[in-house]
Amino acid sequence: MPAVVSPPSAALDVLGVPGEINLDYAATAPCARAAADAVTELLPWYASVHRGAGALSRRCTLAYERARQTIGDFFGARADDHVIFTRNTTDALNLLARSLPAGTTVVTFAGEHHANLLPWPRGSVRLPVPSDPAGAVRDLAAALTELRRDSNPALPVLVAVTGASNVTGELWPVAELARVAHRHGARIVLDAAQLAPHAPVDVRTLGVDYLAVSGHKLYAPFGAGVLVGRADWLDAAPPYLAGGGATSHVGPATHDVTWATGPARHEGGTPNLLGAVALAAVCAALTDADRVALAAQEQALLARLRAGLAALPHVVELRTFGPDAPRVGIVSFVVAGRDSTAVAAQLAADHRIGVRDGLFCAHPLARRLLGEAATRTGRRDLPPTALRASIGLGSTAAQVDRLLAALAELA
Repeated sequence: MPAVVSPPSAALDVLGVPGEINLDYAATAPCARAAADAVTELLPWYASVHRGAGALSRRCTLAYERARQTIGDFFGARADDHVIFTRNTTDALNLLARSLPAGTTVVTFAGEHHANLLPWPRGSVRLPVPSDPAGAVRDLAAALTELRRDSNPALPVLVAVTGASNVTGELWPVAELARVAHRHGARIVLDAAQLAPHAPVDVRTLGVDYLAVSGHKLYAPFGAGVLVGRADWLDAAPPYLAGGGATSHVGPATHDVTWATGPARHEGGTPNLLGAVALAAVCAALTDADRVALAAQEQALLARLRAGLAALPHVVELRTFGPDAPRVGIVSFVVAGRDSTAVAAQLAADHRIGVRDGLFCAHPLARRLLGEAATRTGRRDLPPTALRASIGLGSTAAQVDRLLAALAELA
């Protein structure tokens, strides 16, 4: 079994602090060398983006727009898609929510992160958490059939789904859900925050209309995210941020404004140049990497972690679809009889291991899975919140073993 998820080049080395074990990638992944190097190279030239005449501004403008192209290519953007820079996935989904045509119904599942639950308008349809991926497809087909029968068929519908659960790491059947959505005349947006760091994501291959992603989960922690997707709704919507750069004309009257089309319409104000460049650098490095080999090595490490947790009688893993469902490097669990916040604090203080505790900004799903775990095991001493360990580039077998040994000590 491989001991390290080894990158093919130094570009995908990750930065860290010696002695500290970071198993919290699903919250914020460490910075890749590619991102740090790209930012360091650009910093001496750091200047305004767009409309500046000086050499520094011209270089920064070129770097910003090249980053947009690189990121769009990485995610398979279509020729007429917009690639809009945001702060993160939450920001990107809120932008899309603000851009929905009047009367749009959004259909999502109760297993989503809050970023894909809370922005949508009143009247949205929230489907129950399915028991397996095939159930998700069936439930969506049934819901869309009923929705089209009971409402004006001309009104738009948007399906909003995750690619990989931020609680369990389990993969959702995105391509199948997209086919169902399109068969019923609906569009679909993919929350790829947890999927993109672990597997290739291509909007054309998956058949999704929109994609939202965070740089800080993709080894580029400089506060940039992206919304990729079809232009018509975005160009017809009011600007997400009204201000400089979002206009093509401002006249003397208060409301004499012509808004720009394209990404600029929703990128008012000075953009996050360094975040865009950092994210593009990671996308370029991953494009050159052997993603199949990286995924295989991560899966071996994930199997080591899950097998080790299963061997601890006082530890219970949370799951939605079942123990053998495909998943990325995320595992949530509880230590019976122990408060999760206290366990996380003890792991940090005594073992220098960082994990996440709580409900992971997915309260409906996490609470459901905690209840399911209690029913499945028959235990009444499970805590009301959980722990989450997540891995990626730079994670090692030694780190996983340290976590398992520390949890064994808690028995």
